[in-house]
Amino acid sequence: MAQAVLTTGKKSIVVDAHEDLAWNHALFDRDCMLSAEETRRQESSTSIPKWIGDSLVGYPDWIAGNIGIVFATLFLTPERRRVAAWEQLVYQNCEDAHQQYSHQLDYYHRLVERHQDKLELIATKPHLLTHLDACYEQQNSVPRVGLVILMEGADAIRSPSEVDEWHQRGVRIVGPAWGSTRYAGGTGEPGALTADGRDLLDRMAEQELILDVSHMSDQGVFESVDRYSHALIASHSNPRALLPRSPFPERHLADDAIRAIAGRDGIIGVALYNPFLKDGWMRSDRREEVTLDHAVDCIDYICQLVGNAHHVGIGSDFNGGFGLDSAPAGLDSVADLGLIGDRLLARGYSQKHVDAILGANWIGLLKRALPEG
Repeated sequence: MAQAVLTTGKKSIVVDAHEDLAWNHALFDRDCMLSAEETRRQESSTSIPKWIGDSLVGYPDWIAGNIGIVFATLFLTPERRRVAAWEQLVYQNCEDAHQQYSHQLDYYHRLVERHQDKLELIATKPHLLTHLDACYEQQNSVPRVGLVILMEGADAIRSPSEVDEWHQRGVRIVGPAWGSTRYAGGTGEPGALTADGRDLLDRMAEQELILDVSHMSDQGVFESVDRYSHALIASHSNPRALLPRSPFPERHLADDAIRAIAGRDGIIGVALYNPFLKDGWMRSDRREEVTLDHAVDCIDYICQLVGNAHHVGIGSDFNGGFGLDSAPAGLDSVADLGLIGDRLLARGYSQKHVDAILGANWIGLLKRALPEG
């Protein structure tokens, strides 16, 4: 299959398929329009860095890193999975999840409305093409950052019939699980798709939503690959084979799952969280023990396993409960994601393949999967 390539000797357009912006705003009042450095400065006298680490995300960093599109999440921890006293925002049931996820979605709409010169929501293929045209006109420089809304954990969808409502409000990607939900087993709580989960997938396919299988257990992943008729991805998942000591092995993708996702023309976003990059790394370990080469190892593993570079990208998971001290040495913020391309080139990858991994693979999937209008 011919791949979309976004560069013409200029900078690669980078796509990050997983950033928890609304969660950070709701919980810590973080302003994603500030640079990561400015957020760190403002939080230096607070407990926030101790709780989740120094920020890695901000609008100036997106622009500096030529990050053209971010998959911006709706996320909240279920109350039963609360692990720390600082985690004040959790949901107790589907009604609670629906209300709080709705507030996060409203936040994205307000954010884009307030910063129309800097941000835009990408909800349709025409939106996407207009956004890309602006990048081409700017010699492959990002004039505005496009946000694609991703729901992580589907308890906020109180019944499959509500898929239509979330679609109308701009959600374009849904991950049925985080931990287990009424729809599927998830990380630390394995299980297959439920009857409601199968109905959910059918309704999602009717609305041409993208299915995100990250956090789903093996049974759910394989059934989804077989059942789901529209596009699917794993927005932030790494190869299980490289992480044999992981306490939650199903959080990562087995080789057969990687092959199955690639066989459906899906994309896997490699997460840039040190325990997902180096087997056995813990937060008490030195950050410098994990480097960009560990991230490239994960990318290269997927490429070698499926036989090409068409089914892997970046899904950093930045600010998703961890910060600078748990990100690879060499990445000071999202502005540095392009450095992964340098390491890929050093491994012998072509510039065309680097462009694909940094962003064009995700762009190609969005072109195929977003609704026409």
